[in-house]
Amino acid sequence: MSSMLETIQADLARNIIARRKALNMSQEKLALQAGVDRTYVSQLERGIANPSISILCRIAEILQCKMQDLVSDELSIA
Repeated sequence: MSSMLETIQADLARNIIARRKALNMSQEKLALQAGVDRTYVSQLERGIANPSISILCRIAEILQCKMQDLVSDELSIA
Protein backbone atom coordinates (compact mmCIF):
# COMPACT_ATOMS: atom_id res chain seq x y z
CA MET A 1 0.00 0.00 0.00
CA SER A 2 1.28 3.43 -0.86
CA SER A 3 2.24 5.96 1.74
CA MET A 4 -0.12 8.52 0.18
CA LEU A 5 -3.07 6.13 0.44
CA GLU A 6 -2.25 5.34 4.05
CA THR A 7 -2.06 9.05 4.85
CA ILE A 8 -5.41 9.76 3.20
CA GLN A 9 -7.03 6.81 5.00
CA ALA A 10 -5.68 8.03 8.33
CA ASP A 11 -6.90 11.60 7.67
CA LEU A 12 -10.31 10.31 6.59
CA ALA A 13 -10.61 8.13 9.68
CA ARG A 14 -9.64 10.95 12.03
CA ASN A 15 -11.95 13.46 10.37
CA ILE A 16 -14.99 11.18 10.26
CA ILE A 17 -14.59 10.41 13.95
CA ALA A 18 -14.14 14.09 14.85
CA ARG A 19 -17.10 15.31 12.78
CA ARG A 20 -19.36 12.49 13.98
CA LYS A 21 -18.52 13.12 17.62
CA ALA A 22 -18.88 16.90 17.19
CA LEU A 23 -22.43 16.22 16.00
CA ASN A 24 -22.99 13.79 18.90
CA MET A 25 -23.78 11.07 16.37
CA SER A 26 -23.28 7.34 16.82
CA GLN A 27 -21.70 5.10 14.21
CA GLU A 28 -25.08 3.39 13.93
CA LYS A 29 -26.90 6.64 13.12
CA LEU A 30 -24.28 7.68 10.57
CA ALA A 31 -24.44 4.27 8.94
CA LEU A 32 -28.23 4.27 8.81
CA GLN A 33 -28.38 7.72 7.22
CA ALA A 34 -25.60 6.86 4.75
CA GLY A 35 -27.20 3.57 3.77
CA VAL A 36 -24.23 1.46 4.84
CA ASP A 37 -23.63 -1.07 7.59
CA ARG A 38 -22.34 0.10 10.98
CA THR A 39 -19.33 -2.20 10.58
CA TYR A 40 -18.43 -0.31 7.39
CA VAL A 41 -18.40 2.99 9.29
CA SER A 42 -16.18 1.29 11.88
CA GLN A 43 -13.83 0.17 9.11
CA LEU A 44 -13.68 3.71 7.73
CA GLU A 45 -12.89 5.05 11.19
CA ARG A 46 -10.10 2.48 11.57
CA GLY A 47 -8.65 3.35 8.17
CA ILE A 48 -9.15 -0.10 6.65
CA ALA A 49 -11.95 0.60 4.13
CA ASN A 50 -11.86 2.67 0.96
CA PRO A 51 -15.19 4.38 0.33
CA SER A 52 -16.52 5.12 -3.13
CA ILE A 53 -16.92 8.76 -4.06
CA SER A 54 -20.70 8.46 -3.76
CA ILE A 55 -20.47 7.11 -0.21
CA LEU A 56 -17.91 9.76 0.69
CA CYS A 57 -20.28 12.44 -0.63
CA ARG A 58 -23.18 11.03 1.39
CA ILE A 59 -21.10 10.89 4.56
CA ALA A 60 -19.88 14.47 4.05
CA GLU A 61 -23.46 15.67 3.59
CA ILE A 62 -24.60 13.87 6.74
CA LEU A 63 -21.62 15.22 8.70
CA GLN A 64 -22.37 18.72 7.37
CA CYS A 65 -19.03 19.31 5.71
CA LYS A 66 -17.39 19.24 2.30
CA MET A 67 -16.02 15.99 0.95
CA GLN A 68 -12.54 17.49 0.77
CA ASP A 69 -12.74 18.31 4.50
CA LEU A 70 -12.98 14.59 5.22
CA VAL A 71 -9.71 13.81 3.45
CA SER A 72 -7.88 16.94 4.56
CA ASP A 73 -4.84 16.69 6.79
CA GLU A 74 -6.13 19.74 8.66
CA LEU A 75 -8.83 18.86 11.18
CA SER A 76 -11.88 21.08 10.86
CA ILE A 77 -14.85 20.30 13.08
CA ALA A 78 -16.47 23.75 13.02
